Amino acid sequence: MQAAMQTFQNDDTQIETRTSRYARAIKASKRVRWDIDADVIRGRDFDFGQTFLPAGLSKVEELPFLTSDERRMMSQVQGRTYAYVFGLVERFIGAKILEQSGRHWLGDQTALEALVRFSDEELKHQELFRRIERMLEARMPGGYRKAADPNEVAAAVLSKSTWSVLALTCLIELFTQVHYQQSIEPQDDLSPLWKDVFKYHWMEEVQHAMLDELEWVQEDRRMTMRRKEQAVDDLIALVGAVDVILQAQAAADAEYFLKSAGRRFNGEEETAIRALMLRAYRWQYIVSGVQHTHFGDLLAGMTTEAQMGRIQAALAPIVGA
Repeated sequence: MQAAMQTFQNDDTQIETRTSRYARAIKASKRVRWDIDADVIRGRDFDFGQTFLPAGLSKVEELPFLTSDERRMMSQVQGRTYAYVFGLVERFIGAKILEQSGRHWLGDQTALEALVRFSDEELKHQELFRRIERMLEARMPGGYRKAADPNEVAAAVLSKSTWSVLALTCLIELFTQVHYQQSIEPQDDLSPLWKDVFKYHWMEEVQHAMLDELEWVQEDRRMTMRRKEQAVDDLIALVGAVDVILQAQAAADAEYFLKSAGRRFNGEEETAIRALMLRAYRWQYIVSGVQHTHFGDLLAGMTTEAQMGRIQAALAPIVGA
């Protein structure tokens, strides 16, 4: 009886701890709440005389044959895709988090509020990126092509297990923070509007990462070993699907850059541009996430050694490239 009471007390303590973390996310959400027009855009347009994506993400400095103007242009092409990809992934993230909120409808109302706010912010982010896309389309050369439709991608992702979708979502939220804090925020030569877009995006993604982790860990505790095996397969499939999209977008963006640069490149240079584009996109959207220490710790804590080995083997060609 005493042991049973101790178990109940431990469960209550875990619930209280989780609730306090949801409450902290709500408090942060209220503190940093922003408006697209009043806080981010503020009547401004993009300055195409400045860089969009910093070299730490775009990798443009690995192509010494590019002029400074060409490096800036490539950063702008990649920056446009950066905004597009975030708008794309937030389509399925928002839908999944709204679905997750159903687990709390008749339970922890603090958790419910936190996830509803999360979903609302994701909808706002999607609108922000649609606005940015229209602004960039009006100023950049024609011919830019998007490799994937957000609704089709979301439908495919959401068909997979909840555990795998939450794992992918957590990876995305974590690398978003790394990109902003380590590469975007320190740079003084970026387009002020572009930099503000991702500053304000980051301000709300910080608490989203906390909520992703809470939901992922709780989902993991509900898993049987058989379901976990399938979930690991699903995660591998999802990362593979992301890589397929990145390969298509990198090829499209390399072609767009080559046609818009205003000069001809020789065969070796064209090959290097195409390879660089894919390498940069894999770094931005996969490698910088899977190499995040906290993500690695979370994943290792939820998988067996054999499962982790399968994941690492699947990632090896992408990371190695």
